[in-house]
Amino acid sequence: MPEQPSAILPPRSVLDAFGVRGIPEPLTGGQGRSVRVGGAVLKPAEGTEGESEWAASVFERLPRGAGFRVPRPLRSAGGDAVVEGWTAAEFTDGRPGPSRRWPGVVATGRAFHAALRELPRPAFLDRRTHPWAVADRVAWGEEEAVVVPELAGPSARLLSLRRPVEATAQIVHGDLTGNVLFAPGGQDPVVIDFSPYWRPPLYAEAVIIGDGLLWYEPAPGLLVGGGGDPRWRQMLIRALIFRLVALSGLVGPSWRAGEKEAARFLAATEAVEHGAYKGPARP
Repeated sequence: MPEQPSAILPPRSVLDAFGVRGIPEPLTGGQGRSVRVGGAVLKPAEGTEGESEWAASVFERLPRGAGFRVPRPLRSAGGDAVVEGWTAAEFTDGRPGPSRRWPGVVATGRAFHAALRELPRPAFLDRRTHPWAVADRVAWGEEEAVVVPELAGPSARLLSLRRPVEATAQIVHGDLTGNVLFAPGGQDPVVIDFSPYWRPPLYAEAVIIGDGLLWYEPAPGLLVGGGGDPRWRQMLIRALIFRLVALSGLVGPSWRAGEKEAARFLAATEAVEHGAYKGPARP
């Protein structure tokens, strides 16, 4: 995967606006842009104008005790969820999945998506142009993209396997794999770093499993998912296309991991096509 950028620290004016005190400490994981300050986590606002405000309002309204938790968004004294391009939320402790926690990540995603089922589709989704948004549309045949030469082979194979599929779409978290935290003491897992898409929940679940095939040591039965839904394989194919096109859009001309990543995608594609994983173990 591409190297994470160095964390940018929020200015004092942002800390004052959110009413947080402490020394900023960059956090690992995700895209490497989150910073802990005391009991809060700050990070640059995501997506288009209005997306971060929308996400904050969604998290504020989610029910408690529904099989998951979310960090409580912080607002400025004026009620803003975004200050000088930064958002803030309470810090929630926990160990991230998914290694040895695959069933927990999947179960948390299902509970989270059940709580989002009635949300309307936000207009900002149509305005997003970042690599993940483009990759999502390519995965569903709504857009075409040219990938880097190193990934052209697995891309062509995945596209040849894709078939039409019908499923009801809703708001989903499209990047749950490393964004579910497991806390001790029997507390519900925490869902962080909300990445909203308008897709079937089964597809969001397939992204989790696809990530496992690509970048983690596969657990026994990792390909089993979807509750026996006959559309499961097509969802996995789309999940792999999503990750491949996004990766292609993120890497630069000096990319040196092309052959290695292409091998990962080919092995995962074979696993999805034939139902058996044949690639090397992942760290």
